[in-house]
Formats: sequence, structure tokens, C-alpha cells
Amino acid sequence: MISTTSSTAEMVTQGKFQINAEENVQDKNSGRLGCCGWMLVIISLLFIAATFPVTIFMCVKIVQEYERAVIFRLGRIADRKPKGPGLFFVLPCTDNFVKVDLRTVSFDIPPQEILTKDSVTVCVDGVVYFRIQCPISSVANVSNAHSSTRLLAQTTLRNVLGTKNLAELLSDREGISVSMQESLDEATDPWGIKVERVEIKDVKLPHQLQRAMAAEAEASREARAKIIAAEGEMKASRALKEASLVIAESPSALQLRYLQTLNSIAAEKNSTIIFPLPIDMIQNLMQRK
Repeated sequence: MISTTSSTAEMVTQGKFQINAEENVQDKNSGRLGCCGWMLVIISLLFIAATFPVTIFMCVKIVQEYERAVIFRLGRIADRKPKGPGLFFVLPCTDNFVKVDLRTVSFDIPPQEILTKDSVTVCVDGVVYFRIQCPISSVANVSNAHSSTRLLAQTTLRNVLGTKNLAELLSDREGISVSMQESLDEATDPWGIKVERVEIKDVKLPHQLQRAMAAEAEASREARAKIIAAEGEMKASRALKEASLVIAESPSALQLRYLQTLNSIAAEKNSTIIFPLPIDMIQNLMQRK
């Protein structure tokens, strides 16, 4: 069993080495021009030497600090390395170059009608920030890096939000943005693109759902208000009970409370004066009748 496992591992390792060797051979072959290619390059150099004062302006090119130039010599990428910034030299007859902007680019994701995991239809839009980190891959591996990234961002937005509930969509926007950024960055890595940031701009809910959520929130607030009022009444009744026990232990406390009430009435300049009658006196009068 151990020998079988070791032999399998050796076969896998040998296969990887063979694949890497083939890729290296292809890379070396892609950089070779061949006899005909070198003949054309030599002819181009002779042409430049023969018409030196004029062709010098066709051979010298300039790219800005934020740009790089990918040079194609007879259809092959020269030097496997972008040129710039500043001056660089090209052959007018055999070379062609493509400028690539390395600055961060942002674009809006159009509003997408998305069905969430709990079967709610919402309209979501966002914004994506990305930049080109490998100019050669962005030119050689994809026909239009910017357009492809835009289309991929729309589909990724649908795929990611389709696995979320409405509550998660409304409360966990930061987590959704990070998940989208990781998915886009992994998908666009072969294109030489680095996705720096993804943000969810707005989530639009249907009007019926908005009214239902508002009614639910209002009912929840009313229920909490009733619970708080009931708790306040219970605490007030307990306080009154304790006050009555204190007054029952000291009869003079009732007289002091009566004087305090008269003082508060007099402070308001009220002509009405209340004289409380003890319950015992009323009970005695009722018994005599």
C-alpha cells in the first residue's frame, strides 16, 4: 500500500515537472523570431539607418508615469516585459505597441433585479474599483479587460446576493462587499487585474414590502411601549405599597403629608383647600345611622 502511494506521488511529481518543462519551452519558443523574423528585423534596422534623420521620430515613443507599453514584434511579445515610463525604442516596420493604463478605475454596477434566498425581489447596485497590475496579461489573455471585468462584476453580484437573506443583505453590507471583492479578484487574476474594493451603493425594496416592514416595525415599537408602561405601573404600585406601610407604622406621617400637600397648593395660588377626613370617622357615622 505504501509503495503504491509513493509511486502515485512520483507520477504526479513527474507530470508536474513535464508540464513546467513544456511551459518553459513554449515561453522560449514564443520569444524566438526565427530566421525570417530576424531577416525582417535586420532589414528594418537598415531602413532606419538609411533614413536616419526622418525615422528617428517614428522609432522613439513616450509613455507617462502611470502607463506601460506592451511591444509586439512580428506578433510576438518582445522581452516578456512592458516598457516605460519614459522613452523607449520601437522598430517602425516590425513593432507594434499597446498602451496600458495602470491607474485605479471605478465603474458603477447597473441596478440588478436579484431574488434573495428567502424569495424577496430587490434591486441592488454597486461600485467596483480595480487596476491593472500585469499589463502583458491584460493585453494577451483577454480581448477587453475593462469590459470583461464589468460583465463579471454584474454576474458576481447576482451570484453572491442570491445566497443571502434579506436581513443579511440589509445588515451585512461590509461582509457582502468583501466576499464580492475576493470572488472578483480570484476570477480576474489571470487577466492581470487587481480588484481593490467593491461597495454596495443602494438596496431598493418593493413598495409593498416597505409598507409591510414599516407596519411590522411600528407594531414592534407599540408592543415595547406597552411592556415598558406596564413595568412602570408595577414599579409604581410597589412604591405606593411600601409608602402605605411606612405611613401605617407612623400616624404622624399622614399629617405631615397633608401639610406638604397644602403647601404645594398654596404655592400655585389656588383658592381651593382640601380637608381630608379620616376613614374611621366616616365609618363611625355610618354605624350610628
